[in-house]
Parts: sequence; structure tokens; C-alpha cells
Amino acid sequence: MQRWMDKKHLNDNYQKLMAQVYNDPDVREFLEQHQADLSEETIDRSSAKLYEYVNARDRLAAGKTVFAPGYQPALIINDHLIDVTYSPTAEQQEKMRSQTVRQRVNAVMMPKMIREANFDNFARDDQRLAALAAAADFTESYESNPKGFHKGLYLYGSFGVGKTYLLGAIANHLAANGFKTTLVHFPSFAVDMKNAIGDNRVAEKLDTVKKAPVLMLDDIGADSMSAWVRDEVLGVILEYRMQSELPTFFSSNFSMNQLETEHLQITQRGDEEPLKAKRLMQRIRFLASEIAMVGKNRRLD
Repeated sequence: MQRWMDKKHLNDNYQKLMAQVYNDPDVREFLEQHQADLSEETIDRSSAKLYEYVNARDRLAAGKTVFAPGYQPALIINDHLIDVTYSPTAEQQEKMRSQTVRQRVNAVMMPKMIREANFDNFARDDQRLAALAAAADFTESYESNPKGFHKGLYLYGSFGVGKTYLLGAIANHLAANGFKTTLVHFPSFAVDMKNAIGDNRVAEKLDTVKKAPVLMLDDIGADSMSAWVRDEVLGVILEYRMQSELPTFFSSNFSMNQLETEHLQITQRGDEEPLKAKRLMQRIRFLASEIAMVGKNRRLD
């Protein structure tokens, strides 16, 4: 083997390569710090690890492909030998933190823009300040005492005034501080619940929503509602959350009074059931404070 290496000049190349490794400032500093623990034999036996460290560090600095993307190497002593350990870079740590935060927001059939929604980018005009202030008050109150009962918000107004965006901003703010939120586009969820009947998954899907630590029901009243969805889906969700005193938010184009008289009390079949509508509205009023949002349609900007 030695003769073969000499013939191919591999031995000289290896010696030159390792000379560069041993003269590397980081390697020299590590060896000096641990000279009491390392013999020449130990250093020689660990040459491959020293090379791995220098190679991985330099490739990472140059933006090249590395063995563990997003992780930076470091030299350690392991079982009396030199070894290489990998820890996440600052960029990787931020990526992991962002992923963790995103996982705390369960968005069910919601627009993608709510993933990036935040208070800083919410339009601060006079017509929206009350809603923004109420959102900030809720997050501060909830974060200081998450086990207490906190009324959510019932945001209503015309199309494109930022109701859904504000819900997303609240959810993302809570997520950044360690709290989980579920946002549901209610008309789409109602369709999904009807489809779940054939799969016998109604109870499972309903439990996921009704037991969410913080729940946001978006676009209530956007579509006509069957008696079954009203009573066995929305009614069950509201009853559970009222009894459990769980924070609940709503967005709608209807005011609370309009939602009761123009939507909830009239079924798809045209039947009027004012008592059932009133019962649901009592629960909504218990769970949330009504706030009007007005302004231009920002979806058209």
C-alpha cells in the first residue's frame, strides 16, 4: 500500500493536505486548548475528523453543498478522540423557529396570506384603529393569563376591509408567543363536514375544531346554511366553547343582528326558526365582542 501511494504521489498529496489542516487557525487553537488531553497518536488517529471539520466549515462558508445542510461543524473530545459535532446555524435556527411558530397556527381552508399577517402591516387608519386596539388588548390579556376566560372578537364589515387579515395577525402573534390557534373558513368547513358524513368522520372533524385552544371562524354567513350545519355543526361548536369558556373569534359581512335575522333564522329550505337563531346568537354574544370594520376594499388595490 505504501509503495502504491508513493508511486501515485498520494502520500505527498496527503501530507500536504494534512499540513494545511494542522496549520488551520481553528484547528491549532483547538489542539492548544486540549493539549493536556491529546497525544500525538490521538491527533494522528483523529486526522480524518480534523479534515472533515475544516472541509465542512469551508464548504459551508462558500455556500457549497455540505453533509448536513444548515448545520455548522465544531470540534469536540469524544471518548479520548477528536470528533466533529454539528449544530444548527443562526439561519437554520431561525428557520426551525419559524416552522415551529407556523405549526401552532392550524389554518383550515384559509387563504395563504394569513401566514404572513401581522400587526405591523395592518392598515392603521381611523376606521380600523378600534379593531386593532381590541386585537392587541386580547393578545396581551390572553398571554398574561391563558387559563382565564377572554372574550374574542366578532369582526364585521364589507368585503376586503381586513377582517380575515386581522384574525391571521392575532393568530400569528399568539403563535410567536407559544400559543396554538385554529382558523377555519366556515363555509368551506360546512361543505367538508357534509362530505365527512359518508366517511363517518363528522365527530372527529368537529372535535378538532370545537376543542381548539383559540378558535377563529371566518366568513360566518357567507353562504346559506342548512339546518343540519347550523344546529349540529355550528351549534355544537358554540355550545362546547361557551361551556368551556374558550376564546372564539368570528368574521362576517353581517352585524350580529343581521346574522340572526337574515341568516341564522332562515334555513336553505326557507323555513324560519327565530328561536334557534336567537339561541345561537346568545352563545356568540357570550363568546365575542362585536366590532365594526369599515373602509375601502383593499383586495382591489
